[in-house]
Amino acid sequence: MTGCNRMRRSILAGLLFGALAIGSAASFAAELTVSAAVSLTDAFKEIGAAFERAQSATKVVLNFGASGQLLQQIVAGAPVDVFASADLETMDRAAKQGVVTGESRVVFARNELVVAVPATSLLVLNRLVDITGPEVKRIAIGNPDSVPAGKYARDFLNTARLWPDLQERFVFTQNVRQALDYVARGEVDAAFVYRTDAIAAVNRAKIALVTKTETPVLYPAAVVKGSGNPEGAAAFVRFLRTEAAQRILERYGFGRP
Repeated sequence: MTGCNRMRRSILAGLLFGALAIGSAASFAAELTVSAAVSLTDAFKEIGAAFERAQSATKVVLNFGASGQLLQQIVAGAPVDVFASADLETMDRAAKQGVVTGESRVVFARNELVVAVPATSLLVLNRLVDITGPEVKRIAIGNPDSVPAGKYARDFLNTARLWPDLQERFVFTQNVRQALDYVARGEVDAAFVYRTDAIAAVNRAKIALVTKTETPVLYPAAVVKGSGNPEGAAAFVRFLRTEAAQRILERYGFGRP
């Protein structure tokens, strides 16, 4: 009897271990990694939580950064399921490089490029040309080669023929939130950021001027090819266009697409 009991306990232990292993594997299989533009940070944290409530078996893991840098990570093989960029051009590059599925692509939000100044600043910008005044010594701007906000700003200033005149005043940043931090801390006199960023730092920075970029600031998202959870990724991209997600985006200052 003792030998039988030992055998039964051994079998039960094996079954229990197997069940735990299967359960653990299932939880990892439902994980969803979303790489999103850093300007989406606050909104996507809430959207991710809302998606998890709607899809109880899914765990959303968020990765934020400059859109160009995120694309480089994906091209290099980073395990990402969804890519959400702050501009159409970066997503177009993702499509040309074959790292996203074209049929899954949607535009889910819009934004505006603004010039922000520290909350305590007395600087008044009635026109864009006022930014060339002597009181504006340092201007934070995202690196145009990888940061969409920086590229929008460069294109806008080139159109206004002001980019060459301001070259020595620029402080280039790794992403738009870093530019916001610089102006919020008073380390620069002005910064080109998104309206949503300025809203997020309402007690530390304020909008001095709203730009009118030729290219609209639109946010696309798409499923990454080779996703380990393609169904979950497609569901998340679709979720971004739902009324629930759109209301969250609007609370953070984004416009509807």
